[in-house]
Formats: sequence, structure tokens, C-alpha cells
Amino acid sequence: MKKVTLYTDGACSGNPGPGGWGAILLYGAHRREMSGGEASTTNNRMELTGVIRGLEALKEPCTVELYSDSKYVIDALEKGWAKSWKARGWVKGDKKPALNPDLWARLLELCERHQVNLHWVKGHADNPYNNRCDELAVAQWQKLKEDSGGPA
Repeated sequence: MKKVTLYTDGACSGNPGPGGWGAILLYGAHRREMSGGEASTTNNRMELTGVIRGLEALKEPCTVELYSDSKYVIDALEKGWAKSWKARGWVKGDKKPALNPDLWARLLELCERHQVNLHWVKGHADNPYNNRCDELAVAQWQKLKEDSGGPA
């Protein structure tokens, strides 16, 4: 399998509010930047969407080194929480509904297709790829906010 590196980030202005996500795929000398957003969303939905869009961009099963500053994403995958939520019909251990089951279901499917190795990185620190993903995500929510007539 090809080995790919994926950096992702999500951002939101307000929670909920306009949000954006950014992803960078690295394979050998190739680099692909992607981003998008939604007019009304949450930070966690954008964090998940960045990972999903990055994995969906891969045309074949790959070994993926995933770097994210989202403890929500990394912990839920690494500690098996998301699989447990799914097994319990999207209910958490405290009997409360798991949030974002649509996105978690898609992400779990993609994690079955690819071999995903998880890496948490400190946000807004010295990682240039994580910082670039943040720039991409923020630019998306700022564009959505400007398009809606609100201050950026």
C-alpha cells in the first residue's frame, strides 16, 4: 500500500456558526491542499469533515499517517470510543446520544478501507502543515461570514 501523510484541521466562528476545514495530503513529492466549509456548523463537525475529505480523496487503499490537533477525533478513534458508540446505536457510555453520528459512521468506513495511524499535534504551535490547515479552515469560515454580510 502507498504511504500517505494527511494533515487536517477544522475551525468555526461561533459554535455553531460558519465553519471551515482544511486538509493537506502528502505523497512523495506531491502535495494537495483541500478546503471547504459550511454556513452553520460546529468546530467538531469541521474537524471530522477535514479528515473525511482527506481520506475520501485517496483513490485506493493506503497507509495513512493522520495528523490532527483535535483530541475529539484522535481520542475517539484511538481509544475505540467511536466504534463503541456505533455498536450501541450511537449512544455513549453515559447513555447520552453520540454527536455527529453521520460523520463518525463515514469516518469509520474510511478507516476500514485505509490503514490509519493516528498522531495528535499541538494546535497553533510549530507544525507548518497543521498551521497551514488552520489557515485554510479559517479562510473558509471567513469567506462564508463575509458572504452572509457579517463581519469577518
